[in-house]
Amino acid sequence: MTPALSLAFEAFAPKLPLAVALSGGADSTALLCLCAQRWPGQVLALHVNHGLQAAATDFEAHCQALCAQLKVPLRVARVDARPSPGQSPEDAARRARYKALKALSLENHQGVAIESIAIAQHADDQVETVMLALSRGAGLAGLSGMPAHWQRDGLHYHRPLLQVPGADLRSYLQSIGQSFVTDPTNADEHYTRNRIRARLLPAWEGAFPAFRDTIARSAAHAAQAQALLEEVAAQDLNTLRADAGVSLSGLQTLSTARQAHVLRHWLKLDHACTPSAAQLEALMKQIEACRTRGHQIHLKVGEGFVQRNKDSLAWYNP
Repeated sequence: MTPALSLAFEAFAPKLPLAVALSGGADSTALLCLCAQRWPGQVLALHVNHGLQAAATDFEAHCQALCAQLKVPLRVARVDARPSPGQSPEDAARRARYKALKALSLENHQGVAIESIAIAQHADDQVETVMLALSRGAGLAGLSGMPAHWQRDGLHYHRPLLQVPGADLRSYLQSIGQSFVTDPTNADEHYTRNRIRARLLPAWEGAFPAFRDTIARSAAHAAQAQALLEEVAAQDLNTLRADAGVSLSGLQTLSTARQAHVLRHWLKLDHACTPSAAQLEALMKQIEACRTRGHQIHLKVGEGFVQRNKDSLAWYNP
């Protein structure tokens, strides 16, 4: 086991029992082996069969064989992860996966409720995430990369390997003679993330050998700044709440940057809605221009609409 892997895993202290999201690939296979060895009898595996490729059956079979070998219970969910019109395949698969993980975790393990799920994303995945955010012109939230720990639907999700290079995980599997499956879509450069992995990471490795650590440090700085902005936005939103929405006149007293951030915060927190840059800009122009009683606002934002109701703005999805 490499120093980076040993250090990261020693620091991992989830609440047991622990569920491990298992795809069958090298990363999740390594994570499950490590967890099963450290907490025997306290670990189970969750496998989501997305049904998007012929190899999905082989992935599931590998997971079954691996879990039988490790004496780890395995729960499997088969989902329809096909994207809806206008939705990216990656987003559709991610949403289906988290929904399935939540459903799989509802069953107790040996009579004890499952509260923790570990995911095997590592340092290379973090770099790819930040580079992908840069390529899309993301703000601080995107440049923060993936969090090592977060809560969703009452569950604690952990990424204990974010400081570990992917090569360390494959080296570990080789050292214990453990096989894994390879997703053929990982080589398809039609996907932006795969192009980053195949073309940019080797170039960065050659030019900046410590790039994983430095990019992770930049992501941590961005995450800290984003957390501060979220605190300010939460305070602003508490002040601006009116009826079922936010105060229009209150929004007009804020600076442009502060108004943009509290609008994003309100839409995400109350309505799970993320406006595009163009939608947010159009909404803010309408807010600035809305100085008379007769000025109406009815704008498409996310999958719904923002509408003026007297001195407040409300969002609804018809």
